[in-house]
Amino acid sequence: MFEQKVTDLVGLYLDPPARAVVLCVDEKSQIQSLDRTQPGLPLKKGRAATMTHDYKRHGTTTLFAALDVKSGKVIGDCMPRHRAREFLKFLRNIDKAVPGKRDVHLVLDNYATNKTPEVRAWLDKHPRFKLHFTPTSASWLNLVERFFAEITSRRIRRGSYSSVDDLEAAIYDYLAQHNETPKPFKWTKTAEDILDRERRALDALDEIRGNG
Repeated sequence: MFEQKVTDLVGLYLDPPARAVVLCVDEKSQIQSLDRTQPGLPLKKGRAATMTHDYKRHGTTTLFAALDVKSGKVIGDCMPRHRAREFLKFLRNIDKAVPGKRDVHLVLDNYATNKTPEVRAWLDKHPRFKLHFTPTSASWLNLVERFFAEITSRRIRRGSYSSVDDLEAAIYDYLAQHNETPKPFKWTKTAEDILDRERRALDALDEIRGNG
């Protein structure tokens, strides 16, 4: 199963279907609205940027994001929670954003909300959506995780937010700027490269257990 999923996903990244959209989808949950007790000092010559480590909490939000593998653009929406209800709403947003005649291949993790009866019923009525799941404990195979890392380091962690609305405004601003000049993340590893590394790791583990 692991080999099959890796081969499937890497094939989508390296050779996406011609008349289809490949979207890497996931949610970054429990993003905290943190208000720093003192303003940080910006980066300047001879001094690194500073940031206080004490803060006040003002709630959380969840960012649902769909990264277009070909263009690098991101469809994003902030929601209060990450249940099946919110995931369905995001699927509808994707459906509106992608022209109706194109197939949509979604790369997803194995999170339970992706497989609820409500979600399955919606997908049955929208056959252009094709689902591809990452192997268990292999979320690194989902390219949207790379986008989450960037928005976290470049915007979320650097800010100070007095409310959830303030945090969400910063997230939407980053999304807008990102989509003005998007750059796709390039996948370079072949499926065989990944599988070979996996086999070597398993062989090494077996050897350690054998010596033990």
